[in-house]
Amino acid sequence: MSRIGNKVITLPAGVEVSHEDNTVTVKGPKGTLSREIASQISMSIEGTEVVFSRASDDSKTRALHGTTRANVANMVEGVSEGFTKTLKLVGVGYRAAKSGSKLTLSVGYSHPVVFEDREELTVEVPDALTIKISGISKQKVGDLAAEIRAVRSPEPYKGKGIRYEGEVVRRKEGKTGK
Repeated sequence: MSRIGNKVITLPAGVEVSHEDNTVTVKGPKGTLSREIASQISMSIEGTEVVFSRASDDSKTRALHGTTRANVANMVEGVSEGFTKTLKLVGVGYRAAKSGSKLTLSVGYSHPVVFEDREELTVEVPDALTIKISGISKQKVGDLAAEIRAVRSPEPYKGKGIRYEGEVVRRKEGKTGK
């Protein structure tokens, strides 16, 4: 039994959901998102509530039931509030700079690492050690944050690297003397 798939999505004010065949479109104050859903899952809109049901009880359909509901709920949240990920740079000499449509990272390599801006995403650098990524698609925000973090992920001995805000890096003791 999918507990997530059976939950009802309540639409906030200003958000419209429509579906045609297997495509769901969500419009809100921040933008529009659309996504294909599996044919085994049916969606019905009842006033300000969206309800999902499944055709059969096999394991693949049950998994799709919860996943589809979660994806549409993220779309609704994205077009109404948006998503933000914050990255912190930890290390001597590590810094980020934004110039025009390019994000430049200096994280201990012999060369700077440059990221181009992506459509639908906003990248801000409030200070040299903080990067804020925001947008309406949870997947795109998370993908860009993961790519930036992968440039220099935190290492366990000194904790240097790029980490998510609030991420705890487990530290190792390191070598002992003679």
